[in-house]
This record gives sequence, structure tokens and C-alpha cells, in this order.
Amino acid sequence: MSPLTLILTCLAGWLAVGLAGVFFARRFFFVARILFPAGAALAIGVAAAALASIFSDPETAILPLGLPGLPFHLRLDALSAYFLCLLGAVAAGVSIYAAGYLRRREGSATPGQQCLLYHLFLASMCVVLLADDAYVFMVAWESMALSSYFLVTSDHRIAEIRRAGYLYLIVAHIGAIGILLSFGAMSGGEADGYTFAAMRTHELGGWLQSAAFLLALAGFGAKAGLLPLHVWLPEAHPAAPSPVSALMSAVMLKTAIYGLLRVAFDLLPEQQWWWGALLLGLGLATAVFGVVFSTVQSDMKRLLAYSSIENVGLIFAGVGLSLVFAANAMPLLGALALTAALYHCVNHAFFKSLLFLTTGSVLHATGQRNLGRLGGLIHPMPWVAWLALVGVIASAGLPPLNGFVSEWLLLQSFLFTPQLPHGYLNMLLPVAAGAVALIAALAGFAMVKFFGVVFLGQPREEALAQAHDAGTLERIGLVWLAAGCLALGVLPNFVIATLDPVTQLLVGSGFANSAGKGNWLLLAPISEERASYNALIFLGGIVACTGAVFVAVRSLFHGRLRRVDTWDCGHPVAGGRTQDTAEGFGQPIRQVFAPFFRITREHPSPFDREPHYRIVVEDPLWHLLYLPLARLVEFGTRLVGLLQRGRIAIYLMFSFVTLLALLMFTTR
Repeated sequence: MSPLTLILTCLAGWLAVGLAGVFFARRFFFVARILFPAGAALAIGVAAAALASIFSDPETAILPLGLPGLPFHLRLDALSAYFLCLLGAVAAGVSIYAAGYLRRREGSATPGQQCLLYHLFLASMCVVLLADDAYVFMVAWESMALSSYFLVTSDHRIAEIRRAGYLYLIVAHIGAIGILLSFGAMSGGEADGYTFAAMRTHELGGWLQSAAFLLALAGFGAKAGLLPLHVWLPEAHPAAPSPVSALMSAVMLKTAIYGLLRVAFDLLPEQQWWWGALLLGLGLATAVFGVVFSTVQSDMKRLLAYSSIENVGLIFAGVGLSLVFAANAMPLLGALALTAALYHCVNHAFFKSLLFLTTGSVLHATGQRNLGRLGGLIHPMPWVAWLALVGVIASAGLPPLNGFVSEWLLLQSFLFTPQLPHGYLNMLLPVAAGAVALIAALAGFAMVKFFGVVFLGQPREEALAQAHDAGTLERIGLVWLAAGCLALGVLPNFVIATLDPVTQLLVGSGFANSAGKGNWLLLAPISEERASYNALIFLGGIVACTGAVFVAVRSLFHGRLRRVDTWDCGHPVAGGRTQDTAEGFGQPIRQVFAPFFRITREHPSPFDREPHYRIVVEDPLWHLLYLPLARLVEFGTRLVGLLQRGRIAIYLMFSFVTLLALLMFTTR
């Protein structure tokens, strides 16, 4: 069986599992303990088949589906195989976790309904990555949007969740219009130009190429959360169940990255350097915006949603830098920047899905998302706490886990920009490299806040003492993702070798031969003398230092401890309510980056029986851009509403005037 056939078989299996969930909706044990693990097994099959096909020649297929004369064209090449491998590997861990996470009624949806929508979501993302024509791509893209919308609004009886789902659906369809127009521009107006193979052969003018790229950037940027189309992420992620949030952040956002890569490097005949400069600027602005907002959040899932915006911005910055290098005939440096971006795609998929799933366990155990009501959970939830620590270290970009490698490669690619023939870019890109370093530092700050406030210290509520640890299936899913973070961090040369066919396809050059220098333990982007990294030596050093400290403490101080009261910092009564809060932890960042925020302060009145002080931090773009736009749309709809007179004679007159206008236009 060929890899494409195996992937299509697994895809059909996902659809069958989803339909079985509907037929056996009342049998909770069968849905949760049989169907979701079956979906995980199918995900492993997709990942294995995709991994095997990365180094093979592209494989195509035409399915007799769709409309007459518009069959489904599918293609499995190195780029689609890489993202399918990402999809399958992450979905396997999330599906196993979901088997233990699922409750008899999660919100307003039954387990059978969630099973159908969940596996339809996986299948539609799989078809997006396999699509080889605009028709099947848009069908799968809209299926992905609708299934994820219904998953986000699982608890649709809550008005806030309905608003979040509605906002997500609006932005998703605005993005879909941009993608559709981009495909129309690349088709050249020909009847059979909807296939990607035909688009590759069309000769487009310079302005038409740029128009297609800009439309694709707007369409895919809306799905990925690129500034200023990011507003749906902080609303949709908290509303969705945690396994759905994990899949949306880890995989669905990457389908947008895939789509832009497919258009910019594959379907368009040549690249312009200013495309990369624009994408680089938007990516860095998005990353800075996302990480600054993540540091001041008091909701666990909103914090992680803004962190996803930050990571998507870094990926777009890497893609933009690769476009700049490719347009200036620097294929090796283009491969380096593209490798960093693609590496960060899979890294973010693993550590962000791990973090979203740990928040799901915390939410089920405590019923709380507010950081101000959590704390000290490392004691009742040790499995969740220690596995969350893996995700936090990876997300903070610290070695030896995976987040460090891709961010380090991205920073290394910025160091070679002085070779570009553009003076202005040579002056500005060192500033961009400094922005990447700032983003990494603030990401570490946000992750310290997340882990410290949730798991360390003392419980802030008495009910937290009753919290329970994750179940067996949840632990298996979390361990799977944590192991992926470790493997991607300590074996970077294997990942880069896997990425080599992808960069060869997109920029015409590979990076694997120069990265390892013949030593699979050593990662050297250009030369060993200039910069190198050995994850296993770093990991061995950590283990050795930890072991030495443990032995020293056991031999020198064991049995000689003297217990005294801790320093109370001037507070004679220490407790959970006197320790640092999420708001207090983020106060320095809120002060330094105050122009980024729209801050509202609610001061207590001297006559209040229970005085309180509250700070609300909002997105200024929501008030500067989206609310005025909404008011403009409402004004336009009121004008259109004037046409509704309720009299058939008026409607017939409108039809007659329209017919006369059309006749006059066509006769000319």
C-alpha cells in the first residue's frame, strides 16, 4: 500500500469513527474508551505514512468525488507530508488524552456529537494538506472551519461562548474570501486553471503575482492569527474544550502556515524580496504583541492563546526572512531560515498542545481558569505539574528542549543578513534580531508566571485541597507530548535531515549537510567555529550537576536540617492570599509596555462594604479597528433595511429598475 493510499485509508477511518460516535452516542464508555483511542491509532498511521513519504517522489491521485467535471485532485509531496506528520503525531497524543478527559456531557454537546465533530475536524485538516486543486482545498478549508466552530461552541448555552464562536466564524470566512480570490488570481482566468499543477505553469504579471500573494497573506493570516486579524484567538481558545484548543493551536494554525508556504514558494513562479520584508515585519509585530499580552493575562487559556500568537509571529518572521534570501538568490541561507520556521512549527505544536492539555486537567480538577484562584497544585497534581513544567521550559525556549533549537536557528539566520544587497534591510534586520531576543525573554517571563502561579506556592482557595491528578489515559497523552518535546530538542540533526526534502522543494537547497558537519550530535548552522550546539552534552551536564548536588546534600547535610520559620517579608500571617498574584507578577511588564494596552482601573469607594481594586487590560485594536468597523456595518445594514417596505409593488419596481440598468449596461 502506497503512503497516499494508507493516509486516505486512515482518513476514511476517522470519518467512520466519527459516524460510529453518532450511532453509539448513548454508550459513553464505547465512545470515550474505544473510539477516541482508535482515532489515536489512525493518527499514528497518518504520521508514519507521511514520514515514510517525505523522502519519496510526489504521489498524486484523482478521486471521483465533488461536482461533475470537478473531481478531487490530491498530491502528497515533501511539504504536505511534513505537515501531515505533524498532524498525526500531535493528534495521537491529544486523542488519547481526550479519551480520559471526556465527560458524559461536556457543555451542551454529547460525547457522540463531540466524537463526530472532532474526527471530522482531523479529516478536514488532512484533506487541506493533501489538496492539489482550489476546489477541494476550499471544500476542506470550510469543513475545517465549520467543524472547529461547532467544537468551540460545544457549550453554546453560555452567551460568551456563542460570541466567541461567532467572532471566529466571521474572521474565518473573511480569510476564506481572501484565499479564494488568491486562487482566482493564480488561475489566470482559464476554465481548467483551478488545479495547482495548472497554476504552477501560468505566466503571471508582476502586479498579479503580488496581488495573489497579498490576498493569500490576508486569508491565511486571518486563520493563523496574524496581526491585526488575531482577535478571535483569545476568545475562541478559552471557550473551546481543552483538547480542541490544543488541536486548534497546535495543528489548525499550522494549516495556514502550510497554505502560505504552498502559495509563496510553490504556486507562484518567483518571489519578490519585499514580500519577505512585509511578512518579516508583520511577523515580528505579531510576536511582540502576543508575548506582551500573554505576560499580563489572568486567565490560563487566554495566556496560552496570546502565547500562540507570539509563536505564529516568529514562524511568519522566519518564512519572511527565507523569502528575502530566496528572492536574492541565497538558497542556503533561505534554507536555514525556512528550516528554523518549519522546525518551530512542530516544536510549537508539541509544547503548546501539552500546555493546553495540562490546563484542561487543572480545569477539570478545580473548576477554575482564573490564575488568581489557583496555586499550590504541584502537591495534589504532581503528574500534571511536572509534565506542564516540560511544556513551560520548551515554550520558554530553554535548552535542552525543543523550543530552544528552532529559536536559536532563527536567531542564527538573522546574523547572516548583512550579506543582503539591500542597505535598508541590512540596517533594520539587526533590530529585528534584537526583537527576537526580547520576545524570547518575555516568553520565558510569561511561562514562569503561568507555572509559578498555578502550581507553586500555597493554594489560594480551600477547595483546591480536593483537586485530583490526571487519569491514566490523560497521563499517557501528556507523556507522549512531553516525550516529543524532549526528542525534538536532543536530536535536532535528525529533524533537520527530515526537513531537507522540504527546503529542497521550496527554495532549491538543503541545510542538513552543513548543519551536522558529519557529527549527528553537533548542530552547527554554518560553521562549528562560529556557532554550534550539542543538546546531549547539555542534557548530560544538567543530569551530572543535579546528581552532584543530590549526593552532596545527602552526604553532608542529611539528618542535620534545622527547621525554622520562613522569612515573612514583613507579613506576620503568611498564607495563600498573601503570596504574589498573577496581576502583581505582571505589573512591571504592564507598566513598561503601557502604550500596548487599553487599561481600565476600577477604584474602590470609601462607602463600599467590600472594597476592591480591579484592572482590566484590553486589546486597543478591538476599540480602534473592530468596534468602529462593526458600527459602520450596522449603519450600512440600516440603510439597506430602508428598502424593506413590505409592499410587493415597491419590490417589483426595484426589480424593474435593476433590469433596465442591466440591459443598458450589456447593450453598451
